[in-house]
Amino acid sequence: MKRRNFVSSVLGSTLVASLPFAVARLLAPEVHAREIHHLLPPGALSNLDAFNDACIGCGVCGEVCPPKCIQFYKRDAAAAAQTPFIDPEQKACTLCGKCMEVCPTKALTVTARNKIDMGIAQIDRSACYPWVDKGICGACVAICPMGEKAIGFKMWGQYQPIVKKACVGCGLCVEICPQPSLPIKIVARSKGSITGHSI
Repeated sequence: MKRRNFVSSVLGSTLVASLPFAVARLLAPEVHAREIHHLLPPGALSNLDAFNDACIGCGVCGEVCPPKCIQFYKRDAAAAAQTPFIDPEQKACTLCGKCMEVCPTKALTVTARNKIDMGIAQIDRSACYPWVDKGICGACVAICPMGEKAIGFKMWGQYQPIVKKACVGCGLCVEICPQPSLPIKIVARSKGSITGHSI
């Protein structure tokens, strides 16, 4: 067998063998990275740039936090390096207020519990167990430190959670949600309390 025939034979075999993989890759649905919803601690300045400028990265807020929900951005976070955040999927805020009391700057200021604004809980009704008739839950309603003013059930006792305006966005509902896909998250108030879907 001549060298040219051998090379073309190997190339042809390789192309034919890889064709199913190439087609499968083209037909596979596009996968997007899951959106991460980090929260600023309670009492934080509402403007993120102002918060990053005011925070000196001392770490005292994280030291006094009883549930240890306050984490800190690492050096690769640019202007946000060493600033605090809360990831409610791992550990949510209990609204104890200790971080606000010890902050030596204006990054966190003491704020009444009902005036805290970390965001608002948003429910994806296409995934929440009670909304898709997959059982009774109510974990988010039971754990809310703001009570029925912030989250309650749809009328007639259907156990379908409804987020209300008094929600302060602490994230306890996110932490406790038993659904693996976490159909509840904390978002900016402007995004509303119900996840919108486009067809």
